[in-house]
Amino acid sequence: MPSPKPSPLRHSPCSAAVLAAVLMLAALPAQAQYKVVGPDGRVTYTDRPPTAASAGQVTPLRRDGAAAPVSNAVLPLELRQTAARFPVTLYTAPDCNACDSGRRLLQARGVPYAEKLVKDDADLDALAKLSDGRDVPVLTVGKQLLRGFSDGEWQNTLDLATYPRESRLPRNYVQPAATPLTPKAAPAPVQAAPAPAPAPKAAPPDNSTPAGPNIRF
Repeated sequence: MPSPKPSPLRHSPCSAAVLAAVLMLAALPAQAQYKVVGPDGRVTYTDRPPTAASAGQVTPLRRDGAAAPVSNAVLPLELRQTAARFPVTLYTAPDCNACDSGRRLLQARGVPYAEKLVKDDADLDALAKLSDGRDVPVLTVGKQLLRGFSDGEWQNTLDLATYPRESRLPRNYVQPAATPLTPKAAPAPVQAAPAPAPAPKAAPPDNSTPAGPNIRF
C-alpha cells in the first residue's frame, strides 16, 4: 500500500510576516551603523561615517537597526555645511524670558546650536570678555555677535548665514544639553575630622612616702 504523500507546506499569514522581517534584517550589513538616502532616493547602509562630500540624508543606526538620535555630524549635507561655516552658540541664564524666546526661535527654525549657561561670577566675567556686557541672551553666528533678543535681527543674521527658514533637522535629532560657560572644578572630597586626642590620664597617687614628718627616736 503506497504511503500517503505529505501535504504541501502552508505558511500562515503570521509566519509569512515573520519570515519577511527576518529576510529584511538579514539584508542589512552585519555592522551597519548609518543609513544613507541619496538624492535619487536610493537607500544604502554603511559601517563608515559619511564624509562631508556625501549627499542626501544620513541617519545613524543602533545595533538593532533602529534609528538612533543624531548630532550635527549627520545632519543633511547643506545644513551641515552651514553649521560648519557659521556655528551658532546661545548664551543664556536661568529664569530669563528673553532667553526662552531666543531658544524657541532657533528650535522653530531648525538651527543646530550649542547653549552655554551663565550662572555664577566666573560665567559673568567670561561673558563680559566675550560680549563687553553682562546681559543675556547673547547669540553668536560665526563671528557675528548679537546682544539681547531681537526677532528681526536674529532672523536676518541667520538668513545671511544661509540657514534655512524652515526646519530640516531629522525627526530623531536631539538638541545637546546646555553646559556651563566656564568649566567647573569637581568639588573636593569631604574629609572626616580627625578624632580628638585622648585626654591625659591622671598619675596615680604616690603612697611610698608616709604623710607627716619622719620622726625617729
